[in-house]
Amino acid sequence: MPVIDHRRRRLGIAAGTALLTLTVAGCSGLGRTAVGPVIYTTERDAVVLVNSPSVKGCHRLAPAGANEVVNDTLIDIILYRTRDCTGPGTTYLATTLSDVNAASALPWRSFSTVH
Repeated sequence: MPVIDHRRRRLGIAAGTALLTLTVAGCSGLGRTAVGPVIYTTERDAVVLVNSPSVKGCHRLAPAGANEVVNDTLIDIILYRTRDCTGPGTTYLATTLSDVNAASALPWRSFSTVH
């Protein structure tokens, strides 16, 4: 009887390890998000909330752009003056901080995450 119990225990450990590996692999394939909102204000004072944006890619803001951005996510973001997250004049906005554009500055039109 002890040999059968030992085999069952090893088989159970192997099965548990396999399930844990599959679970971790499956979760890592899901789209990761920045957990929390990016809130911005347009030139017409409309407040827009982007909740938990993906950590991948470029995120466009309203067509007219944003004059104020609050980063309440758990990850830092980079603000761009272009719609495709390229070009000069970027602003690094750390988590839980906000930034307001000067009246003479161009609005931000997109953002990407730092990960």
